[in-house]
Amino acid sequence: MNRITAAITAVGGYVPDFVLSNKLLESMVETNDEWITSRTGIKERRILKGEGKGTSYLAIKAAQDLLKKGNIDPKEIDLVLLATTTPDMPVAATAVFVATQIGAVNAFAYDLQAACSSFLYGMSTASAYIEAGRYKKILLIGADKMSSIIDYTDRATCIIFGDGAGAVLFEPNYEGLGLQDEFLRSDGIGRDYLKIDAGGSILPASKETVENRQHYVFQDGKTVFKYAVKGMADVSEKIMDRNNLTKDNVDWLIAHQANKRILDAIASRMDLDESKVLINIEKYGNTTSATLPLLLFDFEKKFKKGDNLVFAAFGGGFTWGSIYLKWAYDKK
Repeated sequence: MNRITAAITAVGGYVPDFVLSNKLLESMVETNDEWITSRTGIKERRILKGEGKGTSYLAIKAAQDLLKKGNIDPKEIDLVLLATTTPDMPVAATAVFVATQIGAVNAFAYDLQAACSSFLYGMSTASAYIEAGRYKKILLIGADKMSSIIDYTDRATCIIFGDGAGAVLFEPNYEGLGLQDEFLRSDGIGRDYLKIDAGGSILPASKETVENRQHYVFQDGKTVFKYAVKGMADVSEKIMDRNNLTKDNVDWLIAHQANKRILDAIASRMDLDESKVLINIEKYGNTTSATLPLLLFDFEKKFKKGDNLVFAAFGGGFTWGSIYLKWAYDKK
């Protein structure tokens, strides 16, 4: 019997209609389009508007898109994993609500949080379940409503983040396609450089924490940039070296969309041609857990069966890693 591998067999995605352009940001904080574009590569980002709409709304939309395009019965799904940094609420798992709303009544579900590396870690988790032979269909969703934790008076962070969701279906493969290797890392040194101070067990919500604006994302941009470039480049090189991958046989780099300059630095370190580096940060900004699946959603038609994809991500904590995956199908 051939070894079971975990392959992506369907992709879905969703971004909200409202576009927060650089021009619009100019009216909100002291910044301008040229400054934002030159430093981040971002032109616009999508924002979820509407009372009562949280991350679950984005996740449900992305999952429904996948189910419809793949003609998949949600009752066949065994597990729903939701990679997110912005759950609907602190206790009730958002994945559980999403699974119920999409009709995945036979699945169990839970959230997975590793900041911007959440989806990458979710790929590892989904793959392990598939390879173990426990489950046949695992829906992995990456979704974040970053606008819910961004201070729109802080020009250091409000120019970066946007809202969105992407979803993939993992299924068993017996042709040697799918996830081939992974190298995942973490280091608690990052706790002080990218965080939200209040709202957790150390500093519960209070009148003071709200007044002090401690429920918004804080980022030490220079430090995070330095660690992100080194971390993502190191693990991507490691994956390439131990799988005999070169700049010629890597077909696509699927990297976390945090900053265009970070993407350029990683590609340079990997000696990859820029045509192999997939980028959509100019349209969406940094959607955190959604960046990797939204790349798959946007560029699905480019992938051919057997293509070598290298994934890389870096997130708060710090968390980071790289995954090598062989694409399993041609888009019809």
